[in-house]
Amino acid sequence: MVRRSKAPTPELFAPVSAAMPLAERMRPRSLDEIVGQERLVAPGRALRRAVESGHVHSMILWGPPGCGKTTLARLLARYADAEFRALSAVLSGLPEVRTVLAEASARFATGGRTVLFVDEVHRFNKTQQDAFLPHIERGDIVFVGATTENPSFELNSALLSRCRVHVLDALSPEDITVALERALQDSERGIGQLQVSIASDLLRQIAVAADGDVRRGLTFLEIAAELAEPDANGIAVIGETTLAQVLADRTRRFDKGGEQFYDQISALHKCVRSSNPDAALYWLLRMLDGGCDPAYLARRLTRMAVEDIGLADPRALEMAIAAWDAFDRIGSPEGDLALAQVTLYLACTAKSNAGYVAFNAARADVRAEGSAAVPLHLRNAPTQLMKSLGYGKGYQYDPDLPDGVALDQTGFPDALGERVYYRPQARGIEAKLKEKLDALRARRTQAQGQDKRKDVAE
Repeated sequence: MVRRSKAPTPELFAPVSAAMPLAERMRPRSLDEIVGQERLVAPGRALRRAVESGHVHSMILWGPPGCGKTTLARLLARYADAEFRALSAVLSGLPEVRTVLAEASARFATGGRTVLFVDEVHRFNKTQQDAFLPHIERGDIVFVGATTENPSFELNSALLSRCRVHVLDALSPEDITVALERALQDSERGIGQLQVSIASDLLRQIAVAADGDVRRGLTFLEIAAELAEPDANGIAVIGETTLAQVLADRTRRFDKGGEQFYDQISALHKCVRSSNPDAALYWLLRMLDGGCDPAYLARRLTRMAVEDIGLADPRALEMAIAAWDAFDRIGSPEGDLALAQVTLYLACTAKSNAGYVAFNAARADVRAEGSAAVPLHLRNAPTQLMKSLGYGKGYQYDPDLPDGVALDQTGFPDALGERVYYRPQARGIEAKLKEKLDALRARRTQAQGQDKRKDVAE
């Protein structure tokens, strides 16, 4: 725990250089300058009270790029009057970590404290993460790790048990607009001295294009200001043409192997399952826009066809395979429409997971019951010896029977007894299958003289 000896003052901040990027020059110097994150740093919130009192704890800051993780870590040290040291898990190895930790231990021995900020901490392996543990326990350092990935998956439990996890949100366009306006008006750290003019609707376009990343938004603004052309009065104006050039090649946030990826595919699957074609289409386009492999999406859509729709609409599987094949043949962007069409169809059509449930139930019996013997009447009898041993004896050939079904003939191993795995739901085409199977099972139970069958699916 670190106790503040004095409030942060301007001299605690590094001098602003015109050579610095605008985003770095405009980095908040106090908690009041932070935009967004009201849940954590609004007046009266627990984390804010701890920071302002100088009582800070080791923590993991989890959030998307440009949401303020580094800024918050710096402010922790400044409010607590502690030394701030930063490491990047991308650039630093164990030797650098040990050097910084040794310095922190020496500083602690003389009454000083260190806030150690580790950016992209999830990129450190277990051995590197373990190096921090004794220093956190002794109080040599206040550890602040920043990550864009889910700490539950990327950080070891020993480190998590010694830190509180604070979740930071992507900033809203309104929050980013506040930061942009501040940069336009600030003549010391921002671009106020340039007297740049921009319409409010165009400023919001920058905020939206930043996609939750205030650093990105400030970078867009800085580039646009450099390209601004003077009007008749000599005032630099950021117009629509200039802004279109700056924002032309922007991309949305999308991590092809991380938390956002799995959250978005989960949203797509669940919106198809809940018969919401509009939301399903939105998430499909979000993933395509972010650079997701269309073949992966085609595979997942095919899975939805067999898992969530099944025999309620057998055409769904045919359409999913056809859309996959169409994309392979014509590619993007035309093939994207094939994936969109099957997404809409899967979301709109009847749903049933009865086949999926039956599959899992039958597989559980196969694994639990071992190699139960095939009943004699179902065995193949290609030789005379096999016939003399009773193979195939008593088998009834269903097409030769009046009803086309041998009602008193079992299909399961004797040791297992009759089972019911597949229970069709009264939806779509499966409703007809349910009607037929319910009647057939009732007649079969009566013919075999059984009081009941073991219903495994339920």
